[in-house]
Amino acid sequence: MDVYSIIPPLLALILVILTRKVLLSLGVSIILGALMLYDFSIPKAATEIVHIVSSLFFSYEVAEPVTFGGIANGIVESGFAINDWEFFILLFLILLGMVASFISFSGGSTAFGEWAVKRIKTRKGAQLLPIVLGFIIFIDDYFNSLTVGNVSRPVTDRHRISRAKLAYYVDSTAAPICVIAPLSSWGAYIITIIAGVLEKNEVTDYSAFQAFLSMIPMNLYAMTALAMVFVVALYKFDIGLMKKHEDLAIREGVLYDLSKGEPEGSAETGAGEQQGKISYLILPIVTLVIVTVGFMITTGISGARDEGVAVNMMSIFEFTDISRSLLYGAIVGFLTTLICTLLTKPALKDVFVVGKAGFKSMLPAVCILLLAWTISSIIGDLGTGAYLASLVSNGIPPFLLPLMLFVIAGISAVSTGTSWGTFAILLPIAGDMGATVDSSLLLPMLAAVMAGSIFGDHVSPISDTTILSAAGSGSHHIDHVMTQLPYAIIAAVVAAFGFFLLPLLGTVITLVITIVVLILVAVVIKKVQVKNS
Repeated sequence: MDVYSIIPPLLALILVILTRKVLLSLGVSIILGALMLYDFSIPKAATEIVHIVSSLFFSYEVAEPVTFGGIANGIVESGFAINDWEFFILLFLILLGMVASFISFSGGSTAFGEWAVKRIKTRKGAQLLPIVLGFIIFIDDYFNSLTVGNVSRPVTDRHRISRAKLAYYVDSTAAPICVIAPLSSWGAYIITIIAGVLEKNEVTDYSAFQAFLSMIPMNLYAMTALAMVFVVALYKFDIGLMKKHEDLAIREGVLYDLSKGEPEGSAETGAGEQQGKISYLILPIVTLVIVTVGFMITTGISGARDEGVAVNMMSIFEFTDISRSLLYGAIVGFLTTLICTLLTKPALKDVFVVGKAGFKSMLPAVCILLLAWTISSIIGDLGTGAYLASLVSNGIPPFLLPLMLFVIAGISAVSTGTSWGTFAILLPIAGDMGATVDSSLLLPMLAAVMAGSIFGDHVSPISDTTILSAAGSGSHHIDHVMTQLPYAIIAAVVAAFGFFLLPLLGTVITLVITIVVLILVAVVIKKVQVKNS
């Protein structure tokens, strides 16, 4: 446990900032970390990396010292037993990408947009549409960003709502919803990292799933960002460049900056869209949720009984098999989506093209997740978190740790443009620090990393979701970045105040105070704006 243990994660952050390539940066850091673990012995370092990665796919035992032959023998002797945690999560992500692709191709999103145009009669109602859809379509931020924008645009255009404001609603309900939804791709990703953190630090008071649920109200930036979209829509809280875009849209019907040309407006699956029905959007999502929740309850009851524990809501969540439930839900959701698509009688070649597009859309996430698990294991073995905790425990009051991690995660994510990359690097470190310094701060510190990562993602011009939200909404990218910035900063400052209070006042009181402060800040800014106009 020494200063050198911080080099791999620090190098990862620096490389991502310089290169904007998360996979390359994590890969280099993994190699360096493995070399450091084994005194720069290349064979031993390579063996360790292979051991970590192979254990993500197979469940096997291997004798020390680990060798390539020992790994192969262990896998064979186990009967090629599948790792039903990490591997099932990877399959879930891939199926989720295909579900999103087929829903778009089937025409379900477009059909819903046409239905909504005929029924939403007010400007306020039109602004609430993308917000409500953002809450409903929570399974993946990419899917959310592209679907909500395309579905809502005909309605918001009709009511003269600027494309920049639509992009803001889309972006500010995409990641903040996904990061607190356990049945989303984000939820699955985060829960797996948390599981590794808990196992590494021998935390047995709660499961990874229970920890995730407990952290939902602690994710103060997600909460303030979501509260802010309602303030903007219901209170007409238009500030900065957003006010200029809105004034132009209302007065002249100009929805985007014409001087910049026609903005990119939609994502392509590689095949023409079919003439679908609203049910082709609703059925797959509802089916996925119902089946997943059903299996969570079923496996939770079975697990509790196997352990001889009384079956109740808490024991069900404690012993549920989340990875298996997610996979089964995704399989049934995918089959439902495929059936809906086939009912439109598409060309067979288009079905394969769309499926391939959905598969490919999730490959970057899968690769990041694999590297995240690998570097998490290596950072844990190096004792990075324990070393940082020893420094912090001597220099910083423990109650300031959540606030500090919120700021660090925000800087990291805004510099790199990736929440997932920041999760991969900082969550294991935050977990080790929390377990070492004060176990009661473990979950608040993990929540602070998640919150800071979302904030950085929102204000970063190189963020995937920022780019996709603008594209899906038909807004110019730079206009979306600049108009969203003031709202994200206000939400982040209020959330930072909340993270200062969180260790002192507890979750519920802090959350209430944080939301009240956000509303008061908006009221004050609006009054000053009116007075100066």
